[in-house]
Amino acid sequence: MMIDTHCHLDAPEFHQRLDEVIAAARRAGVERFVIPGVAPGGWDGIRQLARERPFVLPAFGIHPQHAAQAGRRELDRLADLAPSAVAIGEIGLDYLLPDQSRQVQQDIFRAQLRIAGSSARPVLIHCRKAFRDLLAILAEEDGIRCSGVMHSFSGSPEIARDCIAAGLFIAVSGTVTYRNAVRPVEVVRQTPLTRLLLETDAPDLTPEPYRGRLNEPAYLGEIARRVAEIKNVPVEEVTRVTTANAGTLFGFLPR
Repeated sequence: MMIDTHCHLDAPEFHQRLDEVIAAARRAGVERFVIPGVAPGGWDGIRQLARERPFVLPAFGIHPQHAAQAGRRELDRLADLAPSAVAIGEIGLDYLLPDQSRQVQQDIFRAQLRIAGSSARPVLIHCRKAFRDLLAILAEEDGIRCSGVMHSFSGSPEIARDCIAAGLFIAVSGTVTYRNAVRPVEVVRQTPLTRLLLETDAPDLTPEPYRGRLNEPAYLGEIARRVAEIKNVPVEEVTRVTTANAGTLFGFLPR
């Protein structure tokens, strides 16, 4: 069994063939799917998917690209939804977004961390070119003591160690399979398997050998196999340990 800890099955690209995509993934050994919310407008759709399919695990959050549209009403609604979610996310900081104030991103990130803390939910964190500020905020908000994962981690092995010290898991995506991958490979090599999770981020970040196609959870095994090669361990160990890690983080028992 594997769990795709971050896949956007609610994306428009999957609307017409969702049953086919899920069936293919389950044949490939992916039995649970965490679907992160990125904006309030998508939360109801994720809730409906989770109601219809018990193997879909819903998360709700406000992505930094939508931070400027988030106010008290949206944050209150997120707090109301938190008990029905396995995580709060996708949240975080993205300093590559040209039209989003860094201060607003930080304020909304802090507010969502506090919601996660008060509801005892882990967080799914998106971060690009903002690791120093993100780690500082996590340290300042330490009283919340929320756990979480660095989604599709793009930092260095040193930053990964700092994230782990802050109580976070490191999620490995399809970038680790790319032929020119250097930093993702080193992160996997230097990070204990007990702190790794697997994700596709479908429909984005398609792994080798499927690059050029729409990404799907069925390709999660390619990521597991590459992690096994880097770690020089059987792929069965990678899937067993990372699934157990996901169970610990999201609060379910692996089968």
